[in-house]
Amino acid sequence: MSDPSGEPRFCTDDAPLSAPLAHGADVAAHFHDYGQLRYAARGALVTATQVGTWVAPASRIMWVPPFAVHSSKAYGETDIRVLSLPVTLTGQLPAEPSVFVASALLREAYLALMSEGEPLESPRARLLIDVVLAELARAAQEPLRLPEPIDRRLKAVTDLLHMDPASPATLAELGHRTGAGERTLSRLFGSELSMSFRQWRTLNCAVAICSASTRSANRAIRPVGESSGVYAR
Repeated sequence: MSDPSGEPRFCTDDAPLSAPLAHGADVAAHFHDYGQLRYAARGALVTATQVGTWVAPASRIMWVPPFAVHSSKAYGETDIRVLSLPVTLTGQLPAEPSVFVASALLREAYLALMSEGEPLESPRARLLIDVVLAELARAAQEPLRLPEPIDRRLKAVTDLLHMDPASPATLAELGHRTGAGERTLSRLFGSELSMSFRQWRTLNCAVAICSASTRSANRAIRPVGESSGVYAR
């Protein structure tokens, strides 16, 4: 991930953004004079700032306040939806970057706002923005917690992936190594961890990267090279 302690760029484009990001796509350090909500409808987006690093899958929404320097990296094929908020609408949101649990109503209002290309000044869009802000006001702030299993069969598989987060092994291959069936393991991922094997592995990999990058994410800003050129929003 691009280091947010690198020399950041000031971005002025505040138009809503919906864009696919390939696995590993890197967004260089930048900032803007408006606030920004960042939601991954698919995949996971790791956002690094000078005060910490967060993972935001589809169950979380990331808030980046005005002038906060941040960089990002996509894990898995990621579909991001970025909404810029003028300072006048950010009074009830935290002054620090934050991750919120995304309720079903928050997700649906946000996706409707981002998916239909309606001008943000329209009455319908303003109503949807009000719903999003109202849901954020009551949402729990929760840093991503990677769930861990109790079942010994599932734990044998997750232990292997903790040791090698980048392992390309399929669930069937991991089951063969640990003596458990693929269907049984797939069921256990859903019942114990409330996510699929693919989702858990993506988050496990992203959290491993977060742990390794936290130290660099908290260093003071210093000049580095040019941006990655993926996008900067």
